[in-house]
Amino acid sequence: QVQLVESGGGLVQPGGSLRLSCAASGFTLDYAGIAWFRQAPGKEREGVSCIRSSDGSTYYADSVKGRFTLSRDNANNTVYLQMHSLKPEDTAVYYCATSSGCGYYSGTYYYFPPDYWGQGTQVTVSS
Repeated sequence: QVQLVESGGGLVQPGGSLRLSCAASGFTLDYAGIAWFRQAPGKEREGVSCIRSSDGSTYYADSVKGRFTLSRDNANNTVYLQMHSLKPEDTAVYYCATSSGCGYYSGTYYYFPPDYWGQGTQVTVSS
């Protein structure tokens, strides 16, 4: 049974950092990629970043490029989203999901619709 569990959310001041974790079970990270999404109240869900299963390549939306870093630990079957220089507009519920494909097309981040989702973790950036 595929399961994704996010953790690491919380309250942080603008300019601060957080690291989110996505622990996967029921499959291994060399079989499926992982993508992160976020959704703020009243806004549409936004694709944030993804890591491909094949080679561990990472991709980012323009809104987080240069501030967020995605990595994976195959031994622990966990993906990490390190977030730096956080802004109030980063406030949202963050979800990880399985990824069947992602990358850049004409310089724009794209992703294929995920099949499985985690329950989400709240990130609040506020002073």
